[in-house]
Amino acid sequence: MSINRAVTAFAGAMVLLSVLLSAFVSPYFVWFTVFIGANLLQSAFTGFCPPALLFKAIGLTSAEDR
Repeated sequence: MSINRAVTAFAGAMVLLSVLLSAFVSPYFVWFTVFIGANLLQSAFTGFCPPALLFKAIGLTSAEDR
């Protein structure tokens, strides 16, 4: 799996988790969804993504490296 795909899968899982937590635990978990969206937006403009650094550290490679 490439870093790009892992980041996309991680972001999708976090959004689904935050929606479930908002629905079943507390409506304040909607702020988690807002945080994820803001992080995705800043990543699109800056290219900096903390999960990508984590995935690279555990050994995943980028699509360009293949």
